Amino acid sequence: MAEETTELLDSLPYYDNDLEQFPSLKEKVDREFARQPKPPTTLHPRVPPAYELFAKNPLLKAELERVESHVEAQKLDTLRYQLPAPSASGTDEEWQAALKNAHAQLEHQRMRQTNLTLLQTYGSNAWRIHNYLLESTVKQAEGALEELKEKTVEVNRERKNMQTKLGNQLNSLETRWTELISNVLQIELANVALDAEVNGLNAREAELAEMNR
Repeated sequence: MAEETTELLDSLPYYDNDLEQFPSLKEKVDREFARQPKPPTTLHPRVPPAYELFAKNPLLKAELERVESHVEAQKLDTLRYQLPAPSASGTDEEWQAALKNAHAQLEHQRMRQTNLTLLQTYGSNAWRIHNYLLESTVKQAEGALEELKEKTVEVNRERKNMQTKLGNQLNSLETRWTELISNVLQIELANVALDAEVNGLNAREAELAEMNR
């Protein structure tokens, strides 16, 4: 048989209102809190170190640092998308460079056309699937959040009901204790009165006995 453990509750926040009833007590509590040392600025040794993002990707790491430091991104270089022609007296090297640039631009346009064709063919379905997955993830997260909120509300409700019940018991016990103390005081006063009466009778008896001699 396992030993039964009893819970010891020394604080009932849903029931105790001494701080509201006695402002002087609240001032003492505030002064005591002000005397407490400030919380440590360093983390506990068991807290794992901060996770370093993009440790194996220097480009993404540098971009993350740029965003965190609020530095404006570099503007796109549009010169490579232009086709500047050499002057009429251009050299062969300049014309060769212009020709290579034209080939590069043509290839770029061809790739854009291919990508647009693929996007028109498969993009809508891929986008729908992606949105469906996102909506499913959002629903799961919202469901978990609602479940956690319900559990939190239920725990607080149980705590409030339990503390209210214990508070009523404390009120009943305190009232009973006050009644018992009052009864004891009344009995003590009655005993004192009886002692005084007995002492008076004894003194009277002594006086009568002295007179009869």
